[in-house]
Amino acid sequence: MSVIDRGFFISLQAIRRQLAAMPHELYLVRLIHHRTGTACPGERLWTAGLLTNGGTVRFLRGRNREGWDVYLHPYAERRNAGYILVDLDHADAQTLHTMRARGHEPCVVLQTSPGHLQAWVRVSAAPLEPAVATAIGRELARLYRADPASTDWRHLGRLAGFTNQKPQRRLGGYAPWVKLLYAQPGWATQGAALLQAAECRLPDGLAPLTQPTPRSPSPATALGPPDPALSRAVATAIYQAWLHRLRIPPRFPQPDWSIADKWIAKELLRRRTPLAQVHAILRLGSPGFPRRHPNPDDYLRRTFARARWELQATPFPTRPALPRPGDRQHGVAPLDFP
Repeated sequence: MSVIDRGFFISLQAIRRQLAAMPHELYLVRLIHHRTGTACPGERLWTAGLLTNGGTVRFLRGRNREGWDVYLHPYAERRNAGYILVDLDHADAQTLHTMRARGHEPCVVLQTSPGHLQAWVRVSAAPLEPAVATAIGRELARLYRADPASTDWRHLGRLAGFTNQKPQRRLGGYAPWVKLLYAQPGWATQGAALLQAAECRLPDGLAPLTQPTPRSPSPATALGPPDPALSRAVATAIYQAWLHRLRIPPRFPQPDWSIADKWIAKELLRRRTPLAQVHAILRLGSPGFPRRHPNPDDYLRRTFARARWELQATPFPTRPALPRPGDRQHGVAPLDFP
């Protein structure tokens, strides 16, 4: 086997391992030249299959040899895909031990050059609002003395299997390899706590961040009564199905049900489920509802207002829903199972 072939397979294996540890439907790949700082024309979105295609790997290796650094970010349009980058400029193995001990376990750790690490921490399976993701990034950077300039919700990280072309990172004239030190899919144990703390800092909690326009119905009048056709058993079954569809129980053993309600409301509204049915699903199916809410109706109005505002502000494309037996008989939109 030639040296060129060996390098190709090393790059291919590193890419496969990194993408397997941070699975997503689409990735944004950007090539930036180390000397000019300009991005390579032709930026596009890639699936994991396309990124691990032999022709793609050879193309990226060729551009890398010409001085282009290879960066990647899981893509979720105008939102964060649930992965937070922590740029550990001067970290050691103890920093990673501390992150794991505190429940902030990375799913991917890269050595971008000797003494410089990057970690990806997955905190959510659902896309995050930019302000929330940025707040989580800043908190992790504060805790672990990471680069505060790399906490933006869409900050790019390195793709393993290529060289770091920055002149200041060269050793003896050679560009160091971006090495994959750790790759294991999974969520941070304390991801829920990070997410809840960041969401609580949003203005007025679940209240809409902007006032309704004159053409839009106000949150107080838009909700209406719940659909009387849905029984508690049916509503609970639908709520539980979405709870597991979004992988909330394995990620958040003690979830904040207010956040879970909003996520499920968004998924149902995104699929054009009638508002009265979504109302019934949350009122009858949410565990322990109304819990400690002194005004359950006001709580539901604020939850729906927040969910609808987020959908209007940052729509996120989804795959078509597949019909499932028994869904239509209750008049409920089918769930989007893969």
